[in-house]
Amino acid sequence: MAARPRLNMQNDHEPESRRKAKQNVAENVTEFGTTRVPTQKSPIHTLVIIGQIEGHMVLPSQNKTTKYEHVIPQLVAIEENPDIEGLLLVLNTVGGDVEAGLALSEMIASLSKPSVSLVLGGGHSIGVPVAVSTRYSFIAPTATMTIHPIRMNGLVIGVPQTYEYLDKMQDRVVNFVTQHSRIKEEKFRELMFRTGELARDIGTVLVGQDAVDVGLIDAVGGLEEALAKLYSLIPTRRGEKSAERPRKVSPRRVRHAP
Repeated sequence: MAARPRLNMQNDHEPESRRKAKQNVAENVTEFGTTRVPTQKSPIHTLVIIGQIEGHMVLPSQNKTTKYEHVIPQLVAIEENPDIEGLLLVLNTVGGDVEAGLALSEMIASLSKPSVSLVLGGGHSIGVPVAVSTRYSFIAPTATMTIHPIRMNGLVIGVPQTYEYLDKMQDRVVNFVTQHSRIKEEKFRELMFRTGELARDIGTVLVGQDAVDVGLIDAVGGLEEALAKLYSLIPTRRGEKSAERPRKVSPRRVRHAP
């Protein structure tokens, strides 16, 4: 009995570019829920901090996290890439690991390129120093920021050294926030240890304009304002860069007549 011919559902004569386009569409649907993702070459790099900032301990799989070991190489690449002239930092985070959050904050603050942060939804706990680490910060009118003392998970030894360590860790957070924002240390500590506002904790919830009024965030705004501010900072950096690094002119060679 003769074998039936195979039905080949794939067109072997289909151009490679069309195949890649179909593959990209399938990936976009899977990852983003849309068939087309807008792409445009831009001098701005957008970095998103979402969910919980994951530190040295791996969180459960059902938690949405931002892994600091993924963000740090991006920040190094932003600093080294000459095509990137500014960083837009978008936050919607509940906080997370204190040391990981401080590490990200220090790296963002040490960038030579302009940076602007935008708090959407929430920038709670250790997300506060991350939000103020940029050159200028915005918060959406309905976004919130929770300021509270740091906590410790796991085994806690009831000795004075444990409380001294917590106090030093808290001072690191307070010092960074006060050095990179307009809020005074006394005011920040007062918000941190306020009672009667949170049901199961001590601290303060700041909504939109409240964060600006206390000097924690620079202005209330959204994406339009954040991008406009970032683009306004780029020409300033270009001028400083050209002034600091003058163009080297190679000396002319003088040819002597024979």
